[in-house]
This record gives sequence, C-alpha cells and structure tokens, in this order.
Amino acid sequence: MGCMSGGRAPAILLGGGAVLLLSLLWMPALLPVASRLLLVPRTLLSMASGSPPTQPSPASGSGYVPGSVSAAFVTCPNEKVAKEIARAVVEKRLAACVNLIPQITSIYEWKGKIEEDSEVLMMIKTQSSLVPALTDFVRSVHPYEVAEVIALPVEQGNSPYLHWVRQVTESVSDSSTVLP
Repeated sequence: MGCMSGGRAPAILLGGGAVLLLSLLWMPALLPVASRLLLVPRTLLSMASGSPPTQPSPASGSGYVPGSVSAAFVTCPNEKVAKEIARAVVEKRLAACVNLIPQITSIYEWKGKIEEDSEVLMMIKTQSSLVPALTDFVRSVHPYEVAEVIALPVEQGNSPYLHWVRQVTESVSDSSTVLP
C-alpha cells in the first residue's frame, strides 16, 4: 500500500542500495534551492546596477521542461503484485519504465497500532500530466485498501532519457481518458 499495507499509512525504512537510490533522487529536488542561494550575490549585484536578475535554467539547451516528467513511487505487498502492476502501466503507456526495489521494510501506524511489513517499492517514470491517470489505475488494481502513490517532479536529468520518457508516454497524454 505504498508505505501502506492493508490500508495502512506507514513510513519507509530502506535497506542496502535502496537508501542510496532514494537519497540520490532527493538531491535534484534540493539543487534548485542551493542554486538560488548561490545566486544571491549575483542578484544583489544586478539590483545595484539596475539590471534585472537572470536565473539560469537547469536544463538550458536541452529543450526539457523541468517538472514535465515525474518519478512516482508505489509500494506493493510482494514481487508478483508489483510485476503485474508494472507490466500493466507500461503496456498502457502510463509509464515508460518501472524499477522494482525488493525487500523494503515499512513501519507505520494503522488503526492505532504500529505495524511492520516487508514490501516491494516501484519507481515509475512517467509524464507529470499522467500522474492522475496513473494514480487512478493503480488504485483500481492494487490489493491495498489505501494504495500509496506519490510522485516527485524531475527537475533535471539525462536529456535523451527524459525525452524518451515523454516519447513513450506521448500517445496517452494526447488522449483525454485512460481506461483501466
């Protein structure tokens, strides 16, 4: 149930390489904040000179619109369920790629009780505009009472890869509805 099992809303504890992977995923989210802090002196100088400050684009020259691709995360009770959902979202072009990260431990409070479950984390790459349809589909097929589906916009990355994600999922984003 994405950090939720049987309808529960847990926190995620990850082991091994999953911690490094998720740490690396959060770094791009922090880069715009850090880069703005580095721009403070330049901004102050441009204010003093009377010229408007300029903000460099993180993806300048690549044609990628920051935030147009998202990485969505869904937790599943086991690998079988995760593979079934992963294959379905790729076949329906709701996602370009899904990575399965096995053996995460979720600890959470559910109905007044602390729970602990072993789960599989799905990392789904899709267009940000498809996150609502992806969420609806996952909710319709997921075994948990409350499925975890959370998405983070991708601000920067390998431009050819980000374009590929958009290309693979383009036909879905052009249509007005996605059927489960």
